[in-house]
Amino acid sequence: MKAWKRKGGQVLAGFEQQEAAVLRGLVSQLEDMLQARAEETPQDPLAELTGIKTGPSESPDDPVLSRLLPDYHKLDPDNPTKEDLDSAGALRSIHEPELLDAKVGVAQVVMETLPRDGGNVRLTVEQADAWLSAINDVRLALGTALDVSEDMPDELPEDDPRSPHLGVYHWLTYVQESLVDALTA
Repeated sequence: MKAWKRKGGQVLAGFEQQEAAVLRGLVSQLEDMLQARAEETPQDPLAELTGIKTGPSESPDDPVLSRLLPDYHKLDPDNPTKEDLDSAGALRSIHEPELLDAKVGVAQVVMETLPRDGGNVRLTVEQADAWLSAINDVRLALGTALDVSEDMPDELPEDDPRSPHLGVYHWLTYVQESLVDALTA
């Protein structure tokens, strides 16, 4: 990858074909996962009349989705009260559809602006912000799946099945840091 550079009101980078394929694949998987969560929501006749979407009141069972869609009300992990659970469910029901729409939207920006076969990417600052959000979501998802922690070494033994995926995680970190540096330059 050619590092991100800012030129006037645009941010530029270059991606090899394999890099574009990996990033597009990860973003596409993330988008599919988020859209599947949105489709799990039962239809609400009142929401259809008012135009106000509602979402599920329960946290996702999937650890990756749970990381991407955290609770909106902090619960006592040892002893959550019924009121706290009710508040968390109500807040999730109100806010999750908007969060899902935003996350799917930034994923779509990446898919629309990253050439399938690699090549140069030219973004507006607004599109670059969308890229940052999407890359952050992909890193959170991959980091959760790999159980990345501060204690994890930078490299894993070659026979560890997570090793190649950790390399992708580190590459995504570089892509994100390079984009932040270009935006703040």
